[in-house]
Amino acid sequence: MNSMFFDGWAPLIRTVVVGVLAYVALVVILRTTGKRTLSKLNAFDLIVTVSLGSTLATILVSKEVALVQGVLAFLLLCLMQYIVTWASVRSAFVRGFVKSEPQLLLHNGTPIDAAMKSQRVTIDEIEAAARSEGIDDLAAVRSAILETNGTLSIIATKE
Repeated sequence: MNSMFFDGWAPLIRTVVVGVLAYVALVVILRTTGKRTLSKLNAFDLIVTVSLGSTLATILVSKEVALVQGVLAFLLLCLMQYIVTWASVRSAFVRGFVKSEPQLLLHNGTPIDAAMKSQRVTIDEIEAAARSEGIDDLAAVRSAILETNGTLSIIATKE
């Protein structure tokens, strides 16, 4: 009898065994491919990180996905990350396609409305980022920059 609360010990044992093995495989792959695989440098890096997590979850809960198939998916994602980052270091075209440029949103305390609208950033978000840097007045901000990874960098004016 199938139950939504307990379907026997076999699925639980499978989840534990496959989960441990998939986790070990993922750690080995990530250690082999380097720190860049899980970096947050740009949107492409985020996609790879989310995809690895989604793949791990699928391996854990889907009986239709064998461990070897999941490990192959890990390897494929990490290989694609390696190829794209390798190519972006060597080709301006690839770099321009994969990465965005930082965007100046505020200069010398004055918001740049067109840039804020195009990047969909509000003045409230810039003020919050400034407060997190200990700045309570935007007049004390020389620059607010939306970085390629989506974070806001605040550069204070010199005293």
